[in-house]
Amino acid sequence: MATQLLYYLGDYLTAVAGPFRLFSSYIFLAGLGTALGAIVTWWILPRYWRLLPKDHGREYAIDAEKSIGKPISAGILFIPLFVVVSLLVVPFDWKFLEILMCVTAAMVVGYLDDKAQGGWSEYRLGAIDLVIAFLASMAICQMDEYVIWLPLYKDPITIPPVLFLLGATPLIWISVNATNCTDGVDGLSASLSSMSTLFLGGILYGIVGHADISAYLLVPHYEQGADWAIIAFVLVGCLTGYLWHNSYPSAVLMGDSGSRPIGLMLGILVLACGNPFLILVVAFVVLVNGATGMLKVVLLRFFKIGIFSSIRYPLHDHVRHNMGWSNTQVLVRFMLLQAVGTPLLLVLLLKIR
Repeated sequence: MATQLLYYLGDYLTAVAGPFRLFSSYIFLAGLGTALGAIVTWWILPRYWRLLPKDHGREYAIDAEKSIGKPISAGILFIPLFVVVSLLVVPFDWKFLEILMCVTAAMVVGYLDDKAQGGWSEYRLGAIDLVIAFLASMAICQMDEYVIWLPLYKDPITIPPVLFLLGATPLIWISVNATNCTDGVDGLSASLSSMSTLFLGGILYGIVGHADISAYLLVPHYEQGADWAIIAFVLVGCLTGYLWHNSYPSAVLMGDSGSRPIGLMLGILVLACGNPFLILVVAFVVLVNGATGMLKVVLLRFFKIGIFSSIRYPLHDHVRHNMGWSNTQVLVRFMLLQAVGTPLLLVLLLKIR
């Protein structure tokens, strides 16, 4: 049975003062978690980023020289805050503890890569990401049958754990690496990720987590949907606090220790919603920006197939180098595409079934 620190504290203190019953309200807990994540991240980053590794620039990246010397790997500061606040406000379940352990592992791997001279090899990182994605997939389904829903198909589908793992692991792996590739313009990765996570939190709380609305839209109702939503909103809060210092011109960079666990959580939350195609709805800009470059590299390196040779990847480097966009234009235009496109695609996903 789920337990929660604040819930029991509120239950005990309600006899003293009625407002303490708010600790049993999911909306209040979501708001509290978001505020705590934002305020504490905003406060703690400038006090400790002097201890972080320094950016040495990246070969071939546009304007990489402007980031040289800045503190990098801020994820090692705000991801633990995300974990602690989540444990504080989310009803406890071993599933969530396992997920947060995977997030912590992704953060540690990213930090070691940020700190290493020249960074780790792509193959080493890819293999570790695959293992973490597999463990996260196991934590989501708990090695039990999982109910999903798909576009153009009316009824929910129950799939065995093996099939879930085969589909969920590559989805999370792609999400981790696409988010990591998007981290190249001040505020871009965190802004797009926070927007995606905010949409997913709304879906988890107001659609699949709501019995009446899910029944009306013919999607499965997940009893822990609201719990997942609180985790999503806590992450949004932490990213907000980070973005205060990462907006152009940035004072600190998240590095792999931030982008990898954020991408991991993005994939996890998509699967918690029960529809793997949601990744194309809430994070299509992230995928186009980062994952298409990965596809180009794989086809060229392993199959000797050269496509999109005239396009630089990640795409944010192409529009800056070939089209003359400023960093601010990249950030605003990419966010506008996602902000307008996601609601339209979500309506199609929910209604055309």
